[in-house]
Amino acid sequence: MSEEVPRGTHALNSPWIQAGRLTFIALYAITVLAALAWAVSNVRQIDPQNRAVVLHFGALDRVQNAGLLWAWPQPFEQVILLPAADRVIERRVENLLRSDEALKADRVASFATPLSDALAGSGYLLTGDAGVVQLDVRVFYQVSDPYAFVLQGEHVLPALDRLVTRSAVALTAARDLDTILVARPELIGADNQAAERRERLRGDLVQGINARLAELKASGQGIGIEVSRVDVQSSLPEPAITAFNAVLTASQQADKAVANARTDAEKLAQSANEQADRTLQVAHAQAGERLAKASTDTATVTSLATSADPQMLLRLYRERIPKILDQAGSVTTVNPKDDSRLIIQGASQ
Repeated sequence: MSEEVPRGTHALNSPWIQAGRLTFIALYAITVLAALAWAVSNVRQIDPQNRAVVLHFGALDRVQNAGLLWAWPQPFEQVILLPAADRVIERRVENLLRSDEALKADRVASFATPLSDALAGSGYLLTGDAGVVQLDVRVFYQVSDPYAFVLQGEHVLPALDRLVTRSAVALTAARDLDTILVARPELIGADNQAAERRERLRGDLVQGINARLAELKASGQGIGIEVSRVDVQSSLPEPAITAFNAVLTASQQADKAVANARTDAEKLAQSANEQADRTLQVAHAQAGERLAKASTDTATVTSLATSADPQMLLRLYRERIPKILDQAGSVTTVNPKDDSRLIIQGASQ
């Protein structure tokens, strides 16, 4: 005898009913899982290099350092991750660099098509002695006030760039070129404090930036950061580098020429002194020889002048006077005791 099945049982066991029931269970499970994921979406682990600022319905509520963060899901609470208090962040200030348009214009510029004022001055700073310098500044800062940093949001970095640019412009305008970089090495020895002022450049720039950050904070517009260090790489424009290199080369060549001239002059002076000493020694030697010869030649006359024997003088006179007279072409004799009649050659008789 067969068992009778109720009429509604076939409807409940139909494939469509079972498929709908499974779909409902799956959707229910997905909804529960999504709800759980949403409920714990703001429960997270904060890394040691970060910290979190929790906003409760858009208002600043608390700051969570490294560790496990428990927070209500959005839109009840919003979690914003910030760098830790001791984390240093690097920022390169692009405002102080020469723009791409200016660099492109430099490659095609000529005397016929000069650059515009905006492009010509892009990336250049004027020094106190009317010089021109380029600064590549990298700022290292820390987030000191998380609330102010979050409130300023995307305006923090542009504000930092403007503050660094303003401080750099004021700093270079108050200094001459040689206290920013070594542009003229020949002046280093003349100014012993120039190297010390160049070393103070970074410190003065840090103080200037932090002073302006403090002014913003005092006015209620602080951006929540503090600059800890600044790296500055200074350089000259390309045309100025070429000109300075030419001047430096000319100075080195001039110094070399002066040194060579001094060496040649010293050699000439030594040679002249040697010749003068040699001439003086020769003169002294010749003077001694001439004096000895003169003394020898006059020795007989001197001895005769001091002799008191008239007969010997008369004998010497008679011996030597014929030799002297033989050398004469003509001789006129006059009696020393009778000068009444003179015989003059060429006179008429």
